[in-house]
Amino acid sequence: MNGTYIDIYCERTGPEFWSEPLNALTNAAFLIAAFLLARLLAGAARTNAAGSRDGACWFLTGLVFVIGVGSGLFHTLAVRWALFADIVPIAVFILVYTWFALRRFAAAPGWACTAGVLGVLAIALAVPPLTGFRGGSYVAALIAMIGIGGYLRSRRHRAGTALLAAAGLFLVSLALRTADQPVCAAFPAGTHFAWHLLNATVLYLVTRAMIRHGAAVRTGRIDPSGC
Repeated sequence: MNGTYIDIYCERTGPEFWSEPLNALTNAAFLIAAFLLARLLAGAARTNAAGSRDGACWFLTGLVFVIGVGSGLFHTLAVRWALFADIVPIAVFILVYTWFALRRFAAAPGWACTAGVLGVLAIALAVPPLTGFRGGSYVAALIAMIGIGGYLRSRRHRAGTALLAAAGLFLVSLALRTADQPVCAAFPAGTHFAWHLLNATVLYLVTRAMIRHGAAVRTGRIDPSGC
């Protein structure tokens, strides 16, 4: 590596490949989550369940794997293209999941799903200039999980509880991500590695909810039984 590298996390002390060992290795949590989700989908195949042929669920599962790979690349190489390999799959997951959560859990029409995605995107873009917090996409994802999860919970849809539980865990995860630099002096390893572990769990929970309860759309009403 050359002398130009991106240093935005506490654990990194130089341009070396293994300068962020905890941040790099904990990306395995995303790979494990993707493996467990793929096994869940494969299990559906053995029982001839519709979810086994669900392209959206497989796509989300693949994105979880790509998120782990992209984040691993950034926390080892620490260069600009690797940064995009880290953040772009996360953004895609948030937007795609929002669309399918509205469509499949809430049986919303396509135009409403698209409006929801645009709303999430608008929040993500508005948060940094309004608050100075750079993680606008994460704030948008948290609001979407709470909003959709709360609505589904009020309608006694099984996915509502899963999304609200994931939102609570994601709030803790986001707090640990934000605390990385402030605690650096007292804790040189930082807290970003914990973000990886908790966020991988969040992605597993919401994708599992889609596999179990969102494989089929019941037009015109919410189906609390899912698939």
